[in-house]
Amino acid sequence: MAGINHLEANEVAKRLLTWYVQNKRDLPWRRTKDPYQIWVSEVMLQQTRVESVIPYWNRFMERFPTVESLAVAPEEEVLKMWEGLGYYSRARNLQAAVREVNEKYGGRVPDSLPDMCSLPGVGPYTSGAVLSIAYNVSVPAVDGNVFRVLSRIFLIEDDVSKPAARKKFEGIAEFLIPPGEASDFNQALMEFGARICIPKHPRCETCPVQSLCRGYREGVQDRLPVKGKKKPPRPLDIATAIVWQRDRVLITRRPPEGLLAGMWEFPSCDVSDGNRHEAELTRFFQGKWDVGLQVKSHFANLQHTFSHLHWNVQAYTCEAEAEKIPETDSVKWVTTRELTQFAMPVVHQKLAKSLDGLL
Repeated sequence: MAGINHLEANEVAKRLLTWYVQNKRDLPWRRTKDPYQIWVSEVMLQQTRVESVIPYWNRFMERFPTVESLAVAPEEEVLKMWEGLGYYSRARNLQAAVREVNEKYGGRVPDSLPDMCSLPGVGPYTSGAVLSIAYNVSVPAVDGNVFRVLSRIFLIEDDVSKPAARKKFEGIAEFLIPPGEASDFNQALMEFGARICIPKHPRCETCPVQSLCRGYREGVQDRLPVKGKKKPPRPLDIATAIVWQRDRVLITRRPPEGLLAGMWEFPSCDVSDGNRHEAELTRFFQGKWDVGLQVKSHFANLQHTFSHLHWNVQAYTCEAEAEKIPETDSVKWVTTRELTQFAMPVVHQKLAKSLDGLL
């Protein structure tokens, strides 16, 4: 590996492995070598903190302990179990891939990189993590933690948002894996990045590889890794209607494709610049059900930020000709207690909690 010799690589790996054995956290998915259970943990851990994932993983494993149990489960039940973790496309992609494993591989998670990467929604990181941790296959698993650790130790200033940089880092990570130690070593890199080589103010004073770290030697560890600037989330105004029919409230299902696909929410519409929320809601109900809507009062203002969108939701208590809005597969009239049975985006979960016990 250009710029890194075998002696340096061996010493870095040795120190990280020693540190990991002595300091690794006791996480539930580390008590198993079941590739399916490890796979679920890796998907959940993407963009979510370890502390938040633990109770979700435990509940998910209790309900879907095997590939087959997740493969045959209704999507809506899977989304409900995922509720609160966010990034619901992760759950859909996971179930789609697990269904293929169930049908094509007889329920056994593949142990080869080409087969694992061929599954829907499974990228190089997830493939590498599952194969190395569960099967001890010597393949890299490069996530944000690994980018950060390697960029600092070896003073790599490539922009990690570029595909060419990923290839470079994957090559370095693979070069570092000691023979027969892929499982522990890849976990050591991830754990080290999460606990010592952290994003801001890395804990260099307790770092076992400090004397080998080129970034520390040059005093540039705080500005590594190099990342291209992300676009700020685009603001989006949304009007939401809370419509009652006696003791029941109206909810609708989002389209099967796109953001938060298939989840349930209170009827909502985007609001164009300069338009009034109340007028947009009235037009929305007229166009969707051909019913009049009377906006009575403002109920709540809620915000939620996605990676690419910032929702500003204004919710209103409304009256409509409820009898003209029949139930279908994507339209329901439910009590506030029944709302807990439906997978809903975070904003609508908050609205649902506000409504519970209101009547």
